[in-house]
Amino acid sequence: METLTNHALKEWKIAIQALEQGQTILLLRKGGIREQGGKFNVAQDKILLYPTFEHQQPTLLKPEYANQVQLVSSGWHPETVKISSFAEITDILSWNNSQDQSLINALMPFHIWNEVFVRDRLQFKPQQPLYILLLRTYKLPKVYEIPYDSSYGGCRSWIELQENIPLDNMIPVLTQENYDQQVSTIYNILQPSL
Repeated sequence: METLTNHALKEWKIAIQALEQGQTILLLRKGGIREQGGKFNVAQDKILLYPTFEHQQPTLLKPEYANQVQLVSSGWHPETVKISSFAEITDILSWNNSQDQSLINALMPFHIWNEVFVRDRLQFKPQQPLYILLLRTYKLPKVYEIPYDSSYGGCRSWIELQENIPLDNMIPVLTQENYDQQVSTIYNILQPSL
């Protein structure tokens, strides 16, 4: 595995906290406005997790996560960004059946968002699939505080940091066995629709 990287995936800070605490392994994506061709794709499968505050709304989260949302004084981003985790995207699943309410309900225990968020994601660009990313997350041995750069802004998923972050001595959030069990359970739920 690489010992340094500057490749990062932007995600809500609350979602990164949930990944770092082993409360989820799942992210839902359609892609940002500034994605290449307006469509989501996975640019890198081994990435730092870059916490964002843009569009982070408590009303789109389950109640147990909604009260944990932290605002920043600028409203969009802090002056410095704290990078504390790395992840490997082990599985990328696409889901086209936005009408399958039973599947939506079955996946609810595996992520942090509420029904409104999931429905909105499905209805946004309905001709495009919803991507389900499964991530094995690792805590970095220390928190790296980097200055915010304007190149990190905007509605896009992937960025390259201005500096490399060391990946030595990372600690997996979940054991391999626990992670594999969750992946298997999610696959079993999704299998009829894949």
